[in-house]
Amino acid sequence: MNAPQVSAMHALPDGEAELSLVLRLPWEDVARLGQEAGRLAAQMQRPVTLDEAVSNRLRSTRPAASHAKPAGEQPAAVTSSAAVTSLPRISGTA
Repeated sequence: MNAPQVSAMHALPDGEAELSLVLRLPWEDVARLGQEAGRLAAQMQRPVTLDEAVSNRLRSTRPAASHAKPAGEQPAAVTSSAAVTSLPRISGTA
């Protein structure tokens, strides 16, 4: 039986995009993400999901948006590991 096709990316009214991913993580990495969610929940004084904690961390560590620069002014390529250095190291494949 074929499951219905679900778009992995959705444009949001605030100008952001929502991207759906499936990741396989060791329990240790899930625990670290839970600790991050706990820190964020304490800061925001409300419950926080793991999704929200990861999104917040990515927003706080991302470099300036390269798509906003005119052609010819593109910054040097940034490796994916440099953009997420503050996230826990994840072993295996994603």
